[in-house]
Amino acid sequence: MSNELKMIDEPRLESDLGYRFEYLTDFMEFSSEDIETIHGAAEALAPLVPSLVDAVYDKLFQYDATKRHFVSRQSGYEGEVPENLNELQLDHEQIKFRKEHLSNYLVKLVTAPYDLKLVEYLDLVGKIHTPGQGSPQINVPLVQMNALMGFVADAFNATIFSLGLPADQTEQAVRAFSKLLWLQNDLINRHYCVK
Repeated sequence: MSNELKMIDEPRLESDLGYRFEYLTDFMEFSSEDIETIHGAAEALAPLVPSLVDAVYDKLFQYDATKRHFVSRQSGYEGEVPENLNELQLDHEQIKFRKEHLSNYLVKLVTAPYDLKLVEYLDLVGKIHTPGQGSPQINVPLVQMNALMGFVADAFNATIFSLGLPADQTEQAVRAFSKLLWLQNDLINRHYCVK
């Protein structure tokens, strides 16, 4: 471990997304080995994505505070929207549309190169849940986003443990995905701190 003090341009952390991500990955020690682990898990995780997506939506539909955000028209969805919370069911076309987006997101996490394009995509995930960036009708409170990210993190861990990998590979995968989800969580939280 180096004793050299690293100098960080703190205002730049708020204005330069690439710089922010570079700082976070360095601080968390999110390494190329972590990325290799994540990419290496793609084949094993791919068949489990539908059940993970279903588990997320089952959880979101257990609370009015989270389910209510799916009544409004979702950005990019052209079909019929439900009239109220009671009409919205898991088999609604808008929910199928949202599930497809979540599936694509999960696939991207484990297959895309970790470059600025992916960082911008992860940042967009945070932006679109606030009214200033996504649909003006959608304003998901930070507490709901944090609850969701905690649930997703636990679901990833449970999925990794279910793979029956050797202990060292399981540990490596849990640590890599944990760091990844903390990176994502920062790129969500930052959009709730806009002054």
